[in-house]
Amino acid sequence: MRIEHRRRRIVLAALAALGLALGAGVSGAAAEAEAAAPGDLLGVEPSAFHPLPGQPTDTKAWKIHYRSTTADGAPTTVSGTVIVPQDGRTGPRPLVTYAVGTVGMGDSCAPSNNLPRGTATEANLIQQLTLRGWAVVVTDYEGLGTPGVHTYTVGPSAGHAVLDAARAALRLPEAALAADTPVGIMGYSQGGQASSWAAELQGSYAPELNVKGTATGGVPADLMKVAAFNNGSYGSGLIFMAAAGQDAAFPELQLDSYLNPAGRALVAGMKENCVAIDAIAGSFKRISDLTTRNPLDQPDWQARLDRSRLGRTAPAAPVYQYHALGDELIPYAVGRQLRADWCARGADVEWDTVWVGEHVSGVITHSPAAAAWLADRFAGRPARGNC
Repeated sequence: MRIEHRRRRIVLAALAALGLALGAGVSGAAAEAEAAAPGDLLGVEPSAFHPLPGQPTDTKAWKIHYRSTTADGAPTTVSGTVIVPQDGRTGPRPLVTYAVGTVGMGDSCAPSNNLPRGTATEANLIQQLTLRGWAVVVTDYEGLGTPGVHTYTVGPSAGHAVLDAARAALRLPEAALAADTPVGIMGYSQGGQASSWAAELQGSYAPELNVKGTATGGVPADLMKVAAFNNGSYGSGLIFMAAAGQDAAFPELQLDSYLNPAGRALVAGMKENCVAIDAIAGSFKRISDLTTRNPLDQPDWQARLDRSRLGRTAPAAPVYQYHALGDELIPYAVGRQLRADWCARGADVEWDTVWVGEHVSGVITHSPAAAAWLADRFAGRPARGNC
């Protein structure tokens, strides 16, 4: 009966969306999003999960489109992938809503395009979760694999996408997950921002989710400080990707009016390519090299970037937060400040310094610890906060 009810909701949402499209003259996708509630499924198709090309995983996967919410509260459609182990388990299994790190801004970079091909950069980390018998849902984020420009680094948008992905997975009949399924939130780097925003928003935006904890690392909690740290360095391309993402969410920022011809060419290319090309093309450039004036000096830009700053709300569920001391992209001090802000607001935070390594190696070496921490939460063991 529950499965049939879910199917009926999907059909009714689609019919309502069709009616809106015919009556209002808007696109079908936009009408579907407007007619649906956050997390409602708007489309489902079979997919696959391969950590490497052709590598079997004994899972089933589905590409989904679901209703989510922009940073300004408008309905939008986001895509993602639901992965469920085929291990013979008949009882309940946990669900992890997984937020990937930076993959780029071009639609071809979306996880849902690369997980079936074995070319997704974090697929081996995701496999560590499915091997535990956990279901996983991976959001593509707003504008990545769907119409529009990816709202890269816009925290509220990413947090909504992560939470609504969990809702959508629970509403997918084929996944056979109950509404009270234990949920974990996980992510690193861009995914650390997204998972941390999901943790902060969950209590108000998705209180019905049975969230047991959030494992988050390498978090760019303060974009102004991250931009200052990377200006003219190896990671300077991330500044321009972030500027394009903020401009996509808030067009009134008018990024193009600040860019010189070289800056316009760089940003246009970034919107079409993936992170390997974008990072190389944008590295070791200063903001002044590509602009006629610095947008980060302007009050409207500062206000929009401040909207993505983390640490103002204590996550409702426990958090495991880790950060590499030698992180060359996201300053260690930014991660420490987020931990201090959360602790000051009464959050249950277990902080872990990655003493050896840098940004990318931090997620590789500490993903087993993050998964083990989530396993303890799923098992009902008490968290060991060290605020």
